[in-house]
Amino acid sequence: MSGTPPPTGGFVRRIGLFQATAINMSQMCGIGPFVTIPLMVAAFGGPQAVLGFVAGAVLALADGLIWAELGASMPGSGGSYVYLRQAFQYRSGRLMPFLFVWTAMLFIPLIMSTGVVGFVQYLGYLAPDMGKTTGDLVGLGVIALVVLLLWRGIEHIARITTVMWAVMIASVALVIIASATHFSADRAFTYPSDAFELTSNHFWLGFAAGLTIGIYDYLGYNTTAYMGAEIKNPGRTLPRSIVFSILGIMVIYLLLQIGTLGVIDWQRMTDPGDIASTSVASAVLEKTWGKGAADVVTVLILVTAFASVFTGLLGGSRVPYDAARDRVFFRPYAKLHPRHRFPTLGLATMGVITAIGFLIGRHTDLATLIQLLTTVMVLVQALAQIAALTVLRTRQPTLRRPYRMWLYPLPSAVALVGWLVIYGYADKNSPGRHPIEWSLAWLALGCVAFLAWARFEKVWPFGEREVREEYVEEGVGAG
Repeated sequence: MSGTPPPTGGFVRRIGLFQATAINMSQMCGIGPFVTIPLMVAAFGGPQAVLGFVAGAVLALADGLIWAELGASMPGSGGSYVYLRQAFQYRSGRLMPFLFVWTAMLFIPLIMSTGVVGFVQYLGYLAPDMGKTTGDLVGLGVIALVVLLLWRGIEHIARITTVMWAVMIASVALVIIASATHFSADRAFTYPSDAFELTSNHFWLGFAAGLTIGIYDYLGYNTTAYMGAEIKNPGRTLPRSIVFSILGIMVIYLLLQIGTLGVIDWQRMTDPGDIASTSVASAVLEKTWGKGAADVVTVLILVTAFASVFTGLLGGSRVPYDAARDRVFFRPYAKLHPRHRFPTLGLATMGVITAIGFLIGRHTDLATLIQLLTTVMVLVQALAQIAALTVLRTRQPTLRRPYRMWLYPLPSAVALVGWLVIYGYADKNSPGRHPIEWSLAWLALGCVAFLAWARFEKVWPFGEREVREEYVEEGVGAG
């Protein structure tokens, strides 16, 4: 389908490789690392926290190769929805794509809400007297502005995203350069005596918590897969944008983490009363180049945080569109804006849920919000998509695959182990919050909703099970 005119009234393929990579990287490197470095240090109990970012990169790259093959083969709007619909239609009808959309409508906005929490957190460095209520109102205003900016055509969004990507690169580059000018190897590489006791349960608890935070920081490498119907030459562009963005962000994160630990004592990051625990990048600039420079970089970080929420809602709002158009979700979500051709109800709904998640995060804590959203995401997206890759290779051997996973099935196995570690340790890393139980309850509720929806729509298990291998038939994956 790449290189051919899109269907009348549908999306337009206007996003090239550079813009696609910029969209992914802007979503990945938002406020995440700037607020999670202290969380990572607290999880590991020292500067060995860099292991969390390394582990997160390995999991992101393994999982990214799954997205790369599936996205190149089936470049439709909706990402995982498309892949799960194709893989599991033979036995369970539309159950799996329905459950994916059900969970995505929750975890995608929750990811965006963490970005807004971080935005307000860093704003507190510039306005230390800002009260709780004022911070809440500012965050809600940011979400409203993001939705307003997205209420336009994709050609404008691509240009805005490119500018925001440049600001993101500038903000992280300045923090890395400032760290290098006052870097202390002793401070960065002096570890507690029990830092690497692999036989200790404490180490593995910290590792699981660090892996969860790490993969959260890399989330966004799949943003363009949700926008497959708007990508030029998707068979080549999608895999490259995923791999390039992961490798680029991995380098940035390692330099940022090590540089920060070489300037700020890690004990300061675990002290709730220290500015380094909430605005560590600002603390780095204040110590190295002074308060003025810290203020400037803090503003850039705020723009970066805004960009991550912007690109996340841009991609996420496309998820329910293809499902509704294919009668696997509520029909009003299938409508596009008559002029600018974007899904209006999907964007509006995710904006509202982002606002609710932001308020929850503000009145609990960021680590808990990260754990909850990650646990919800694991079951129906991460684990199911690993299975979908294998199922599709068996069920649709003639599907055109412009990109095939390197070293298959090793990356799938690595991703499976990583996601199971995150899920298995979730309750232990969030005592009293019960993320596993909440994720199972949400999944069960989704199954009940599916049965009610299926009965109304008269589809399986209350009607015929339809099997449509449209990507095989149309050859959409043809690079």
